[in-house]
Amino acid sequence: MAVKELNAKEQHYADTRDEAEELVAEAKEDIYLISFQISEKHNKYGTYFLVDLKFSYDTPKEIMENAGSKREDEPEEVHEGVEYNVNPDGTASVKNEENPE
Repeated sequence: MAVKELNAKEQHYADTRDEAEELVAEAKEDIYLISFQISEKHNKYGTYFLVDLKFSYDTPKEIMENAGSKREDEPEEVHEGVEYNVNPDGTASVKNEENPE
């Protein structure tokens, strides 16, 4: 069973609002971005910005649909089996070229 990442959260630090907006602009190029948030924070060293990004990848439904379509595209395996007969008493006998029945 393959492990797939469905959701991801990232948090980035920026010194200025412009840097934070640049991070968001780069993230918007990704089609999987579902939300972003720029938070202004303060501490004894000054003001900084935290950029929270949330990404959502394939949903379980899409993964299941893709897995089903892959199985349909694969050629069916053909196995050459051994012919056998089941006798009325419940025993089975195998047919082969050396002992045709």
